[in-house]
Amino acid sequence: MSKYDGEEVLVFPRSLLDDLGAFQGLTTETEHYIPTLLDPSNNFFMDREAAEDDPGFKQIIPYSIFRFGNHYLHYVRGKSGGESRLHAQGSLGIGGHINPVDERSDPLGHATYIAGVAREIDEEIALPARPQQKIVALLNDDSNPVGRVHLGVVHLFELESMEAQAREDALSDLQFKSTEELQGPLYDLLESWSRFCVDALDKF
Repeated sequence: MSKYDGEEVLVFPRSLLDDLGAFQGLTTETEHYIPTLLDPSNNFFMDREAAEDDPGFKQIIPYSIFRFGNHYLHYVRGKSGGESRLHAQGSLGIGGHINPVDERSDPLGHATYIAGVAREIDEEIALPARPQQKIVALLNDDSNPVGRVHLGVVHLFELESMEAQAREDALSDLQFKSTEELQGPLYDLLESWSRFCVDALDKF
């Protein structure tokens, strides 16, 4: 039995990223990458257990950040989270894998992806209203085993209040933190994707 219970996740060949222009860290050139990566002819659903150990493929991961003024929603990854290699690390990103349940009829592939974004947020946090969002960056970190098999898509949500509640135990100590806190005492405790985002907050 797979430790992921047979879960299938949306992936694309690593070679596609190389063809488009591989990068380390964060890029805000989203329009250069997104249309090609989400094109259904360039991605498919793959068994997650296989994908987690195969750097020949990248799993597409929405990474949603929530901002109110100069404060950002922050949490610590609990032991019940799906990625054990990130436990106890601070994070700004809410989201997860795109699964077959998200599949929609759309030749561009965007509807499937956005359905996955919405589902992951609804599963993980409760918000008083659906805020405005935009895709602001992509994340790639080939310096560690987790990063080598994932590609993050950063969504920025602009909130109208600091109302947010965790729906999963995996999101421990969910609260808003100021830019100064994230750039200061919390910085070294963040997972790499969140550090990349904090370094680029003035670009979002």
